[in-house]
Amino acid sequence: MATQTATPSNMLRSIDAATGEPFGDAFATHGTDDVDAACAAAAAAFDDYRSRPLEDRAAFLDRIADEIVAIGDPLIEAAMRESGLPRARLEGERGRTVGQLKLFAQVVRAGNFLGLRVDPALPDRQPLPRPDLRLRKVPLGPVAVFGASNFPLAFSTAGGDTASALAAGCPVVVKGHGAHPRTGTLVAEAIARAVQTCNMPAGVFNHLLGPGNQVGSALVQDPRIAAVGFTGSRAGGMALVKLAQARPVPIPVYAEMSSINPVLLMPHALATRGAALGTAFVGSLTMGAGQFCTNPGLLLAIEGEGLDAFLDAARTALADAPASTMLTPGIHAAYTKGVEDLSSHAKVETIGRGAVGSGTCGQAGLFATTAEAFLADEALGHEIFGASSLLVRCRDEAELVRVLRAAEGQLTATIQMDGGDTDMAQRLLPVLELKAGRVLVNGWPTGVEVAHAMVHGGPFPSTSDGRTTSVGSMAIDRYLRPVSYQNLPAELLPAELRDDTTLPRMIDGKSA
Repeated sequence: MATQTATPSNMLRSIDAATGEPFGDAFATHGTDDVDAACAAAAAAFDDYRSRPLEDRAAFLDRIADEIVAIGDPLIEAAMRESGLPRARLEGERGRTVGQLKLFAQVVRAGNFLGLRVDPALPDRQPLPRPDLRLRKVPLGPVAVFGASNFPLAFSTAGGDTASALAAGCPVVVKGHGAHPRTGTLVAEAIARAVQTCNMPAGVFNHLLGPGNQVGSALVQDPRIAAVGFTGSRAGGMALVKLAQARPVPIPVYAEMSSINPVLLMPHALATRGAALGTAFVGSLTMGAGQFCTNPGLLLAIEGEGLDAFLDAARTALADAPASTMLTPGIHAAYTKGVEDLSSHAKVETIGRGAVGSGTCGQAGLFATTAEAFLADEALGHEIFGASSLLVRCRDEAELVRVLRAAEGQLTATIQMDGGDTDMAQRLLPVLELKAGRVLVNGWPTGVEVAHAMVHGGPFPSTSDGRTTSVGSMAIDRYLRPVSYQNLPAELLPAELRDDTTLPRMIDGKSA
């Protein structure tokens, strides 16, 4: 783990999210020399780490999970103070972090991620013989991971990007988020203990802390970094993409950035349970002060009595919704300005607001506009990170489809429907699957299951590469590339591609 001599000018203090006051010991921050050292260590560890037996790699991931659990309450307490998030939420997030690591341990043991394929030689084939062809996926190299502000555990130091990169066989250099240095350091120390216990090469994991953009920029530009994982704002993600593309050898940046996650309130569902939907919607909107990348920030509905019932219930539920501490003063300020701009828009009406809080507490809000206004002003479709949502009133299905087609790419799209809405939902589904990475029916987008069939990604700007996912077992594919081996003698073949392998593979296009 990268270290640096501490001086008063390069110290970082934890900030209590609720009070804005510093607390606890200070942490030494890192500079460009530390980035260089961390990347050199990762590069030196790469060949050793990627050649370790799959069982050793899986055991390492399991051990990291166990070490995180062993930290106990101090980890939860640190995350609570630094993020303002409640204990129950963070205990669940710790469970998800541990679950991700153990899921990828299972993925590594199973071996399917290697994508093994064999096309045996056909020397007698006419008009030309076929050579012996064998394929496997290999790790890209050291990966830079940026910790997220809204998930201090599950999308940060040992989060999904780190877990999937380590599972792929890639060393990781983490740029810890400046809002939770204590939380990140506790987790980094747990990973360091796992490195030592499992006898992994020392450079397989490094943790850097640094204010501003200097450390992150240097990390992305280092020629030894082969890929980047990022969760955060569109501006931050695109800045990293530009840096990565400007390198002499460009590298992929897998950035999860901006999404307002439209929820379609279908006519029959509104008619039969509009009020219940309004109450449930506010529960999803205000969860975690609305600081989820899958927060329902856009509602689409066709005018009618059921919509009135929905809005009445949502207005009442909002009035009872307490103001919640937001992650950082900067996030709170950006949210407040976004809501002020939206509420003062000439074509937007305020439906309801939550309770007013003090300090960095965010006041929830629901607003409404017409489809015509939404289509005329691109800014109405931009994310406001927090518990704010915009309802777009549509006159009919055709207008609703026009709004959907004009919307940006999204992480999720949700259909609230009853049986009478099936025909319309079938017509809308082809539009939704081109706009979002995950389509839900009769649920709410907040909450992402860590599973094999999960996609947490989507078309730009929800992510910088809509072909991938940052959650679920397919996340490992981001840090792998295929290599084909033609006519190699058995003694030169990787062990996984030899005829005596027990790993799953395809032979002549058929599972074996």
